[in-house]
Amino acid sequence: MRIFDPHIHMTSRTTDDYEAMYAAGVRALVEPSFWLGQPRTSPASFRDYFDALLGWEPFRAAQYGIAHHCTIALNPKEANDPRCLPVLDELPRYLVKDRVVAVGEIGYDSMTPAEDTALAAQLQLAADHGLPALVHTPHRDKLAGLRRTLDAVRESALPTERVLVDHLNETTVKEAKDSGAWLGFSVYPDTKMDEARMVALLREYGPEQVLVNSAADWGRSDPLKTRKVGDLMLAEGFTEDDVDRVLWRNPVAFYGLSGRLELDVSSGGATHEGNSILRGGE
Repeated sequence: MRIFDPHIHMTSRTTDDYEAMYAAGVRALVEPSFWLGQPRTSPASFRDYFDALLGWEPFRAAQYGIAHHCTIALNPKEANDPRCLPVLDELPRYLVKDRVVAVGEIGYDSMTPAEDTALAAQLQLAADHGLPALVHTPHRDKLAGLRRTLDAVRESALPTERVLVDHLNETTVKEAKDSGAWLGFSVYPDTKMDEARMVALLREYGPEQVLVNSAADWGRSDPLKTRKVGDLMLAEGFTEDDVDRVLWRNPVAFYGLSGRLELDVSSGGATHEGNSILRGGE
């Protein structure tokens, strides 16, 4: 089983996770830029973080045979902090980089006017740079958030078919599918989706344009949830082709819209800027 995790925050994970993911079949991933759990206080913090997504994390992933890509954006939560807003002016220099395969995560957290402004600006950046967009739907008032998200996309220069609407569930999937957007589902140990609910939705709505991710981060999460969904799909009668479509071909097709996917992995040497992932040895 080959797996492309289209949304996972490896900055929050250890090299043990990379090793376990490779053993489970993960060969590629996308790491969206996101809120780190503590408020950032200036655009300089974002610059260092974006640089790590483009340098250190691809290096770490490659040591374990995994192709690493990222998405770059001002996330919805921090769009409400005036100290962070100048990072919007910094984004164009990152959006031209290799391995940046979308603008994201963008979207809504609390559905404020500031989030409206940031979302519209970044949808325009995606259109300007020929990139798709990864959109985060809010954890609260999900259906209202989805509708507001789709309205913003329709008002933008970015076609809906170049948008991945993530964190969907049973209340939002039908309207998202009807919109023509790509459908993203985050599978978690306790919240969002679980494997059984995910398989039930695949049975009801089909595997077309569906991407399943672990969204694993610094909270309670599991970077092997993609594999667990694939195993349950097979146990429930889906074919190997169905699994390959959901866990590999769909994410390749969506992020391939960027023209920047590089699925062949090269370790790139033993160090990155003089640093190694090893401790206490050669």
